[in-house]
Formats: sequence, structure tokens, C-alpha cells
Amino acid sequence: MKTYEIELNSITKRLPKYLHKYIIKQPYDDYTAQNQAVWRYVMRSSVDFLQHVSYGDFVDDLKKTGIAIDDIPRMEGMNRILKNIGWAAVAVDGFIPPSIFMEFQANNVLVISAEIRTIEHIDYTPAPDIIHESAGHAPIIADPEYATYLKRFGEIGCKAFSKPQDDKLFHAIRELSTIKENPNSSEKSIKESSELVESLQSNMGELSEMAKIRNLHWWTVEYGLIGNIENPKVYGAGLLSSIKESKECLNKSLSKLPYNVNVAEVNFDITTPQPQLFITPSFKFLSEVLEQFVNKMSFKIGGLKGIQNAIDSEKIGTIELSSGVQISGIFSNVISCNGNPVYFQTSSPTALYINGVEIPNHGTEYHKDGFGSPLGCLSSYPALSLEECSEQDLDMMGIIVNKEVDIFFEGGIHVSGKLINKVYYPDNNYRRLRMLSFEDCTVTHSVDSQNQTTLFQPDWGTYDMVLGEKITSAFCGPASYDSFEDDGIILSKKPPQIEYSDKQKLLHNLYKQVRIMRNKNDIKVDILQDIFLKIRKDFSGEWLLVLEIYELLYKSNLSFEKELLKYLEFLKENIQISNLISTGLKLIKN
Repeated sequence: MKTYEIELNSITKRLPKYLHKYIIKQPYDDYTAQNQAVWRYVMRSSVDFLQHVSYGDFVDDLKKTGIAIDDIPRMEGMNRILKNIGWAAVAVDGFIPPSIFMEFQANNVLVISAEIRTIEHIDYTPAPDIIHESAGHAPIIADPEYATYLKRFGEIGCKAFSKPQDDKLFHAIRELSTIKENPNSSEKSIKESSELVESLQSNMGELSEMAKIRNLHWWTVEYGLIGNIENPKVYGAGLLSSIKESKECLNKSLSKLPYNVNVAEVNFDITTPQPQLFITPSFKFLSEVLEQFVNKMSFKIGGLKGIQNAIDSEKIGTIELSSGVQISGIFSNVISCNGNPVYFQTSSPTALYINGVEIPNHGTEYHKDGFGSPLGCLSSYPALSLEECSEQDLDMMGIIVNKEVDIFFEGGIHVSGKLINKVYYPDNNYRRLRMLSFEDCTVTHSVDSQNQTTLFQPDWGTYDMVLGEKITSAFCGPASYDSFEDDGIILSKKPPQIEYSDKQKLLHNLYKQVRIMRNKNDIKVDILQDIFLKIRKDFSGEWLLVLEIYELLYKSNLSFEKELLKYLEFLKENIQISNLISTGLKLIKN
């Protein structure tokens, strides 16, 4: 299989290495002539309608982002043009995890599914495809204010914690999209996959940060309207890339509501038409609402809620302490007192950092079994936290290297052992204590004299205790992927390459012949007549190719032209394709 190499531009070259596994070479030569015809039909229809109802200049914005009407775009061509506005594009296989999607976005990179919808889903598909993600997402980023919003959305989205049910839904949706866009899928498999998605969507429980982020993304980036209730304009990619929904969304009967931060709680169903849409007065307002949401996120508030979200995610996460120390791993437990965390524990290989830089000798190999440490102030000195202590303070409390030390924290944590090392880091021209290491160490938690839990015991080896009174931030992913071999995300099986039957290949070849004639402006009526006869004989219901032939012969005054039109009118009796044919005829006549 031939593939079209992607040229890296100055933006894609800066991408973190762990994102590269999601990028594929665009299999441009695998697009059939029918795929190209589907692209052309959708784009012509979209331009005809959207130039009057979309935000900005839709036609000009397409040009600014390297998207043509007649041909599926090549990634390298888009990249050469997108770099002029500070963006890039990469091809991927269908759906990728939301956090990864967001991280690409945070790096000014559009993620574009290499697949293209089938003719059966020409007016709408729930699956990501190259029409949706290039012609839908790309044009609007030509607007600087919107591009700023999109980048910021990516920055906060990749920090959001998910839950296991989010992952189940993601994989179910990914599988559904793969099945639906394979022309050889059975009705049974489509039905079963759809039912699974619907079941998961209706049983999500309390929404995670990522679920709320997905909601905000859906109602703005995908299905957003801008302006006012009386005269809204379309900017969401899901609307811009769907002929059907772009027309229906402006109907007076469809509820349109003012956009606000509470929209984060409004779930959506990808399998059904949207029951309402939300209108923002400006792109600046989108950014304002986003910042309102950010103020409630774990990476902003930290604390007990932040680390609990990290635990619930069951994935690699990071907490940052008031001292600046960061801990990355899979968090498994937190002990709290009076609503504040007093001890945390990871259960996976863990790395420690200062400002995103791994502390020497404190990576995942050293802390391969997990890591735990107390938080808070000292019970005997309630106004004092170890992270702020001077050498004199430490000497006064008996915290001296090579001495037996007892440290009692508020919240009932007791650390007892021989201090063997102090780790300092520069901070604003001062040396700040950030870690203490002990041997023969015991760490316990006592609720009262009758209830004591051992958290660390001497035979486990050296006990390293990071210092920090509070958790100031908690976010998804590690502080640096350099410490981890992978992002821990396992994709479901890749979409299989579609195997076309001999009959389907024959149809694609007929499309190819017509496409070549149009591109070369070399119309051979006798060949077109032969193609039409094959269509009527072997491909009943085929409408798009007939439409393309009719376009080539329009106003030719040939009897064959009238025969084609008559056949198209006959096909319009099928209500499922009637509007599609009418739209195509309108485009030809205009």
C-alpha cells in the first residue's frame, strides 16, 4: 500500500515524542474515486449554503487553510499553508483519546482522521472523518481570537482527569465509528455497537472533569453558534461538515440557548440529532466561560478534591505541592483530616520532579513500587511547615543528619527513623529544603491511641519524604513524559483496511473514468453512455455518479442529457436520497 509522506513543519517538529505514535501517514492513494466524489459533493454543497450562514468568510477561510473544493486535501499541502497562521495538521486513525486530542490542540496541531465517510453517510456521520476535521475544524482557526480559544482549550483539556467509564465510552464510540463507516458491516453489528454506546452514555454517573470538558467542546468547537438568538451564525465543525445539520440547526423550531459555564453539565448523544444548541455572543466570551470552568479544575485548586480525582482516574497523574515538588504516578490512596490531605500514596512506578525536571535518582526505576509521603504542618509547631524551615529551625527540632528523628504531623502521621540525607533546591536565590531521606524508618498514621496503621516499615528500604504543606495542583499525566516510556493509553484495535469486492472496485473505476474526464475537460459521450448503462444494469440506486455524468453534459442539449435527468428524477422517489439529488441538481444549475 502506497502512502503519502507527511512533511513536518516548524509546529509539528516541536511535538512531544510520545504523541508521535498517534500520527499516521495519510494513505492518499487508498482514497477511491468515489471517496473523491463524496468529498467534492459535500464541499460544493457546504460552500453553497455555508457562505451565507457561517461566521466569517467560509470560502476565503478554506483557502487560508489549504483546503480545495474538488480534491481531498493532502496533509503536507495543508501544513505548508497552515504554518503561515501558526498551525499544523496531522493524520490519525479515527478517534483518538480526548486527552491526546487536546494535547495536539494545545500544541497548535489539528488532528485529522484519514478516513472519509461513505456515500451512505454523505450528509452526516458520527465518526470523525477528513471532511469533518479539515473542512470543519480548519477554516475557523484562521480567526485569531478563535485560534487562541482553541489552543487554550487544548491546554486545559489535556490536564483534565477522566474516569474508567469515560474510557469505556471512548472505545465504544471508536468501535461504532469504525463499524458504521465500513460498507461491509452487517446491520446486526451496527445495532449491537450502537446499543452499547447508548447504554454507556446513559449510565455515566457523576461526570468527570474530562466528561465536562467534552461537553464544553461539543457545544462550542463541534456544535457552536455565534451571534444572537434571532440571527445566529455557524462556527462549530460538526455543523460546518454536515450538510443536513448545517441546514437544520438554523430552523426556528430547534431550541437555541445562551452559552454559559453550566453547559459543562449538559451531556450529548452522538447517535441522535442535537435537541438544542448554544449561542455565544463572541469568541472572547467562549474564553471567558472557559476560564470560569478552569477555576474549578483540579490543576487549579489541588487539595483533597484534586488528589481524589487523580485516584478515581486510575491513570498516571501528577500532584504538585506548595514546595514546588511534583509527584507523578498512579495514585491509590489518600488520608485526610478535617478536609485536608495528610498523606498520599501511589501504587505504580513513580517519578519526582521540581518544575517538571526529574529529581536526580528519583525516577520510576528507583520508585518502581510506588511512593508515599505526609503533608501538612508539624503538630508540635502548627504554624511551621518543613518546606520553610531554616537550618536553625531543623536543629532546634532535632532534625539532624545521622541522628534518630521523630517527626509528628498534624493529622496523625508519625515518621521515625535515622535521617541520612537532606535535599535542597534553589528558589529565588535561597536554598530550600525539599526532601528528607531516612533509613530504619517507620511511618504510621494514628487516629487515636487504639487505631494505628503502618504506612512504611524499616525492611522496605530507604524512606524518602518530600516536603510540602499542601497540594496546590493535580492534573492528568506525568510532569514529564521523559520519565515514562509511554502515556499508558492503549487504543482499541485499529480500524481495519476496507476490503472492497470486485463489484465495488468496478464502481470505483467508473467514478475514476468520469473524474479523469472532468479534470482533463475531455468529455467522451460514448464512454459516458456505456458507464450509465452499467450503472442501470449493475448498480441500481447509484445516484452520485449519475449526477456527476449529468454535470458534464449539462446544457449539451443531447438526448442523453435528458435521459440522465429523467433517471435522477426517478431516483428521487427514494426519500432517503431525494434531497441529496435535489441539492446536487441545484449546484449544477447554479
